[in-house]
Amino acid sequence: MRRWMLVLALWTGGGALAEGLPAPITEADYAPVRRDEAALGRLLFYDPILSGNREVACATCHHPAHGTSDGLSLGIGDGGRGLEPARVVDPDNPPEERIPRNATGLFNLGAREFTVLFHDGRIEADPSRPTGLRTPMGAEMESGFASVLSAQTMFPVLSPDEMAGHYTENEVAKAVRTGIITGPGGAWDLISRRVAAVPDYAAGFREVRGLAPEEIAFTDISDVIAAFVAHEWRSDTSPFDAYLRGEGQLDAAALEGMALFYGPAGCAGCHGGTFQTDHGFHAMGAVQLGPGKVARFETHARDDGRMRVTGHVEDTYAFRTPSLRNVALTAPYGHAGAFSDLAAYLRHHADPRTGLEAYDRRQAVLPDLPGHDDWRIMDDPEARTAIAAAVEAPPVALDADEIAALVAFLESLTDPVAVTGRMGVPEAVPSGLDVPNPAQ
Repeated sequence: MRRWMLVLALWTGGGALAEGLPAPITEADYAPVRRDEAALGRLLFYDPILSGNREVACATCHHPAHGTSDGLSLGIGDGGRGLEPARVVDPDNPPEERIPRNATGLFNLGAREFTVLFHDGRIEADPSRPTGLRTPMGAEMESGFASVLSAQTMFPVLSPDEMAGHYTENEVAKAVRTGIITGPGGAWDLISRRVAAVPDYAAGFREVRGLAPEEIAFTDISDVIAAFVAHEWRSDTSPFDAYLRGEGQLDAAALEGMALFYGPAGCAGCHGGTFQTDHGFHAMGAVQLGPGKVARFETHARDDGRMRVTGHVEDTYAFRTPSLRNVALTAPYGHAGAFSDLAAYLRHHADPRTGLEAYDRRQAVLPDLPGHDDWRIMDDPEARTAIAAAVEAPPVALDADEIAALVAFLESLTDPVAVTGRMGVPEAVPSGLDVPNPAQ
């Protein structure tokens, strides 16, 4: 530890190394949010009415009790009972697969710089396109959304494993199966008509957006949910934020970790900037488990990451750099949630080639799903070698004390306001369906 004392002195004394720190977050970093839209979106976010079988809400996999994630490596959406991480498979209606990627945190997604979403970046802002968006869905399904954050809701409601349900068991899933998404009778229209039929929602959209019930569209629902997410989990009042504003001090361990993070450990190479992300894509030897992100007709479990979006071989196994705000709350870590412990993930991340071979499978948090092999990739030496070969960054030697210091710094990114949210979990929703609750 003594070799970092000079570095620590420079940080605490305001020396030259402080130039590597981001500027304090300001109001200008966020798009404006209407409180009335956010209030309406709050109810819809916690309401299972948006799912095919009326059993899964956005909050099922993105709950503030678990850092706006779900506490699982790979979640169970439709076909589950309870709330993560205690969620289990419904034996009477088991899911076909686990959700193939870890549920990401929702912090600061209303900030202007978040223009690319999902682990593979399959949705992004693109001013050159008429819709202003680029997705795999095409222009017809991209139209009408107010933002990238709003548009991302199109994916989970159409996913059988997340919210839509099995193809034969409800009208939304049947529409998805036959490819009828937009227009009258499409999956989005079916969801919208459900919402419009609830008197409190009909009144809410009339008041907030001036819409008659028959005018409520899926994009309107998405827009108000996005407003809620942007407002509820804005995160800029952590101890680190106070430090940047000159309004508070970090303890010695966090300061040492900060010196490592923005200095010799090289973390800021990808996790620099206002929200500790470059919004880029990097192959970092991520451990893969579960079914993988593949098309329905494919049977292998390999998750190619960004390559699935771009088609560029050099993007294989590259995943989006996540923001680290509130990272201490959002375990498990990695695109497949392979690490339940932050220190263990940092050790792997510092030397992923070695970490792939030494991975401790007890780090995974996976509800039992009979008949599914979650370890096909990790049991395949050739697959592990290919993941390791794609790693971009050289290994970084970090001892136990340095890992502990980095964890202390990352804990200083926890924002007590964003942890609970500004509006909180509603006791009930207008549909009368059950609000996801960890106590259930």
